[in-house]
Amino acid sequence: MSLAEKINVMRASVMGANDGILSVAGIVIGVAGATSNSYAILLSGLSGMLAGTVSMAMGEYVSVNTQRDSEKNAVIKESRALDDDYQGELDFIQNKYQQTGISAELAAQAAKEMMAKDPVNVGVRERYGFDPHVKTSAISAAMASMISFPLGSILPLVAISLLPTDIRVMATVIAVIIALAITGYTAAALGNANRSRAMLRNVVSGILTMAVTYLAGSLFAH
Repeated sequence: MSLAEKINVMRASVMGANDGILSVAGIVIGVAGATSNSYAILLSGLSGMLAGTVSMAMGEYVSVNTQRDSEKNAVIKESRALDDDYQGELDFIQNKYQQTGISAELAAQAAKEMMAKDPVNVGVRERYGFDPHVKTSAISAAMASMISFPLGSILPLVAISLLPTDIRVMATVIAVIIALAITGYTAAALGNANRSRAMLRNVVSGILTMAVTYLAGSLFAH
């Protein structure tokens, strides 16, 4: 498995776990706002876990395949452009290199040498921003999500089902906040983004989700 493929699987796993935590937490907290019946809460959570698992897996499969289709179309388009106007593509790449501060002579030499080796790959990379030699697997991403979503769902399910009735909602909220902070940090680390901002964004979205669903459940209860 290539590095790009590993990163893709890790991304799908983290996002699947994150969605599992958030989605099922929203469901069970909402139902807990409407009823104290532990069986009803557990059943709703399990239903959400099953629906979310299938939805996430299919979503990843479709998403990655759509991306791959777009990349294939870009390769075909670039191949045709090279056949129709090779010099135009060469000039485009040279100008792009020059915009980075390279001299015209060095940019022209670099463009010619790069294009001589693999013109389609270089053209696609410079014009569309991806490497056509790097492949991602839709099945791997779907499997990662299918496994990680229910794993993430277990936390709110266990917390809301096993803890004492008088503290289970608040305890579940706290557990979910901690878990979302972890997944937010991990996702930011994988994407080389701002960790603190990602954690805050993830936690806030989780709190809002649980607050809205709990309020909705409480309204139905009364």
